[in-house]
Amino acid sequence: MNLAESAVLARASGIEFTGDDRLVRRQMLDYLDALGLRRLVAASAPHEAAGVALAPEWSASFVADSDTTGLCRYLGLDTEASVIDLEREIVLAMLAAPRPLRFPGFAEFLSSVAIRRNIVHAARRTQLAFGTSHAERPETHWTYDEDRGFTVLPGQSLIEALRLATQPDANGGKLYAFSCYRATEYVILLGIAQELERVNPALLADLQRQWERKAIMSGRYHDVFLTEFGSMEEPLPARWYVPGDRVWFRNPDEASADASGYEGSWVIYLGNGLFANFWKRNDPYSFVRKCVEVWHWRHGTYVDAEGELRMDEDVVEARVKATMSAPIELARVLERMARPRDGRGVYAEGGCIDVSREFPRQVCPGTAGIVLPRD
Repeated sequence: MNLAESAVLARASGIEFTGDDRLVRRQMLDYLDALGLRRLVAASAPHEAAGVALAPEWSASFVADSDTTGLCRYLGLDTEASVIDLEREIVLAMLAAPRPLRFPGFAEFLSSVAIRRNIVHAARRTQLAFGTSHAERPETHWTYDEDRGFTVLPGQSLIEALRLATQPDANGGKLYAFSCYRATEYVILLGIAQELERVNPALLADLQRQWERKAIMSGRYHDVFLTEFGSMEEPLPARWYVPGDRVWFRNPDEASADASGYEGSWVIYLGNGLFANFWKRNDPYSFVRKCVEVWHWRHGTYVDAEGELRMDEDVVEARVKATMSAPIELARVLERMARPRDGRGVYAEGGCIDVSREFPRQVCPGTAGIVLPRD
């Protein structure tokens, strides 16, 4: 590959640094050398913006159609036993991005990798009780107010409060009630806070004060903390995921989507083709199994004595098991569910796959993209 071809590749995909900075280019290549990944990468020409992406021959070998779910299998990575292997998978998946992932400097790139690593570690340790109508938190660290949500008690560490609320190994084994959406917020916030402790203590102090005053939740949380990559107009490939991504599997069945908590499923991509299962942490979902589970929600709904639409998880589990062991039926379900989702409010021929991924904004001093609200 000549330099011109490499430059085109860097502009079309992978990781890109804004501006022409020879130091950033050198730092990135040295970093890839240290991870043993340099041989897999094509770099931009010296006169172009610094950028790197997987070389075409390697993309064709183990990320065909931008499918990153098999990276560990192809390269023999053990991301549970090795932190370095997890870092390698994160970086390789980023290098396979279908459109450029842009960073203002090398420090922000390193923090992005570190936050993703933190998120994966936290998601693996998270186990919760499912609840959409009620919730609870450890009373030693949290208090609740209808207008402010769950806030951290003054003097208690936000990082420790998040751990205690989500990780039973840290709190004596108690499981606290969460929705899947709120669970992803806590896991991601923990990953961000841990990196802020290292690179931007001033912003962490602001975050601590924010959560002592008022929780940031739902749409506002998304706007403050997350970047949404991909859109209905420019959908991402169905199986391009980077460890640490927040991912939505949408329920394409209008009837069962009316059951509280079953409009869709918010998960964290753990890498190695697996998605976090916050209710059974030692039984993470594969891409296929998650699609099949969401499909069978339509078969698990019932109306309770109060007239509320509910979900019988035992029925869903039995249906999933049967479908997973029936190749023809499994292929039929996947043909439908692995399609991109329909637009908001539309229930037509779409599947459960979201067109975008979500991941944290930048955090370093001078380039941080997290701006906390004033109210």
